[in-house]
Amino acid sequence: MKETRKNEKKPVKAPAKEKKGADFKVAKAGEFAFDRQNYILLLAGLFFIILGFILMIGGGSKDPNVFNEDIFSFRRLTLAPILILAGFVIEIFAIMKKPRD
Repeated sequence: MKETRKNEKKPVKAPAKEKKGADFKVAKAGEFAFDRQNYILLLAGLFFIILGFILMIGGGSKDPNVFNEDIFSFRRLTLAPILILAGFVIEIFAIMKKPRD
């Protein structure tokens, strides 16, 4: 059996180093979550999304027996979806952008 001594000290571990993480600014009561620039970008993204859906409207025919080729226009098949996707990218950027200190 191993003998233990009363005066023997156990090795002391060094204190754990603090991990550096993202510095989060906690919003106080009465403060907004985003900066003014974030809200402007959110509105710009919303504008692009609404504009894309407006450009997609129409192209139908009043007579069901007549086919209208306008539903396959560049505006409806290409431009409007690009505007909608750009709007969503702007929205994501506006949410992820850190406000200035």
